Amino acid sequence: MSTPDFDNRIAAVRAFTRFYTQKSGVLNERLHDSSFGLTEARILYELANRDNSSAKDLSFDLDLDAGYVSRVLKKFEKHDLISREQSPHDRRRQTIALTAAGHRKFNVLNLRSAELYANLLSKLKFDEQFQLVTAMNTITTLLDDTQKTHAPLVIRPHRPGDMGWIVQVHGRFYAEEFGWDETFEALVAEIVSTFLSNFDPDSDCCWIAEKDGCNVGSALVVRADETTAKLRLVLVEPVAWGHGIGIHLVKECIRFSKQAGYTRMTLWTQANLHAAVAIYKKLGFKLVKEEAHRSFGHDLLGQNWTLKLK
Repeated sequence: MSTPDFDNRIAAVRAFTRFYTQKSGVLNERLHDSSFGLTEARILYELANRDNSSAKDLSFDLDLDAGYVSRVLKKFEKHDLISREQSPHDRRRQTIALTAAGHRKFNVLNLRSAELYANLLSKLKFDEQFQLVTAMNTITTLLDDTQKTHAPLVIRPHRPGDMGWIVQVHGRFYAEEFGWDETFEALVAEIVSTFLSNFDPDSDCCWIAEKDGCNVGSALVVRADETTAKLRLVLVEPVAWGHGIGIHLVKECIRFSKQAGYTRMTLWTQANLHAAVAIYKKLGFKLVKEEAHRSFGHDLLGQNWTLKLK
């Protein structure tokens, strides 16, 4: 039964749909100044990204009327955009593929579409781009039943509450795994407090890895000097190991640092943190210094690593 609150949510979804279709240019009679309408362009896209398609497959997968799909394909065939062949496995089935002319048409359309969205994204700051993509991933996950049991990994900027989680998870993890004492948790708390107090979105960032709605990883970038970014607090929860999340986080930090104009990245870690060290080696960091020290209740071998960004 309809309620005022539910009706308001319906209106909000409809308003967003109207806004986005206008922004993305799909309301135009011909998509991206081409000779194709929206649905025709989608069928062209599917043909360009599939092997051995059939009219029946396109109709079923895109939830389109079979007669309409047939008419579109006849139009494509008339303009030499597709070819048809009898399937070697089923004489009743015809497979459809783009011709060289069809691929040229698709490439032009695909380039114009990419330029449109590049223009939209370029108007946003780096962290705003990720906020947008995260929101889009959330919409897709909620509305696509096939994805609900396979929620995608989301790498997003920090938001209120994340810094407390970073302190808590670092304190717990390093105490349980390595027996480090509370002085390490105090150091992490100091780092995140300084980060929040001095945060500049043009030079600093924090990425949170989120899966199934839960935080599972973190990584920070702070300014060491005008040309040097410092990587800090890289951690992935044990429940999320084995999915390459640590590499994803560090790559996002590197990408941000390059865009921010830094020419190198540095980090300080410990020699016994083998998983982290393996990530840094894989991404091209070079070990520049080692020094024994007594910290967090243990004798450790500190390591300084650096990566050239330009």
